[in-house]
Amino acid sequence: MPNTERKEIPEVGLVVPCYNEEAVVPILLERIESLIREWKVPLHVLFVDDGSRDRTPELLAEACARNPRLACLRLSRNFGHQTAVTAGLAHARGDVVAIIDADLQDPPEFILEMLAKWREGYDVVYGVRENRKESAVLRGAYALFYRILKRIANVDIPLDAGDFSLIDRRVVDHLNAMPEHNRFIRGLRGWVGFRQLGLPYSRDARRAGTPKYNFGRLLNLAMNGLISFSSVPLQVASWMGALSSLLGFALMIWAAISGLLYGKTPPGWASLAVIILLFGGVQLVVLGIIGEYISRIFDEVKRRPHYVVDSRAGWVKTAARDADAG
Repeated sequence: MPNTERKEIPEVGLVVPCYNEEAVVPILLERIESLIREWKVPLHVLFVDDGSRDRTPELLAEACARNPRLACLRLSRNFGHQTAVTAGLAHARGDVVAIIDADLQDPPEFILEMLAKWREGYDVVYGVRENRKESAVLRGAYALFYRILKRIANVDIPLDAGDFSLIDRRVVDHLNAMPEHNRFIRGLRGWVGFRQLGLPYSRDARRAGTPKYNFGRLLNLAMNGLISFSSVPLQVASWMGALSSLLGFALMIWAAISGLLYGKTPPGWASLAVIILLFGGVQLVVLGIIGEYISRIFDEVKRRPHYVVDSRAGWVKTAARDADAG
């Protein structure tokens, strides 16, 4: 049932993670400042600079000095996109919080449609990507990953949905309370539950600059998603071990029968080398899968903070100063 207690004009927080986006920041600022002027809802924008090495922090600081609705949280180094989103959620203000990337592939104007669904009673409204503008290889890799994750995850993670979403404050509070370090926001968003809805939209091409998610970063994100929300890789490792043992036992029986019935064992070093390589490869794969889980346990038990803040600008700086004074 729709939640009739929700505000008609809520305060909206917008989290925008940025990393070396000097080329796109002027376009981004123009688009967001236009929304602030046109929207009939109070909008407070928080840029999270994830340790940029170009002029991104300077441009954002200048914008925050001009517009009191803008703020910037600068991290001490590049902690990664998911950590930057985590920092933004921890410092965002508003009855609802939206997440959008700085590259403008996700249209900020679409947040108004998400907000309309929030008024109907949905706690999480996420964008479902259609008509992606990436290369065919990248589109295929994304599609394969989401479908594998959908099949093996122990929570409901929707297909083709990224971090672009609008989230109710109570859900944001639950996300902020989660202590894990290897963050996969869209998975955590599905884990908390509540009423969720996906809205399809057409994803644009990057407006300027170059993509920051290279193959290594994408692979790491995929591994975090698969390992954080599924034990299937460990089960696969067990199945591979059992299959290898069964194959080895079958070869042993075959060798014994050949020796007893025909007076000779199967000849050849090639077959022996193949068997050794097969079992050795399976063992290394199993150890690698286990190692991925152990490495994440290692990260968690150290209990380091998710990120370190270098500086603040705009309303987030005022809020931190007021909190210190209080």
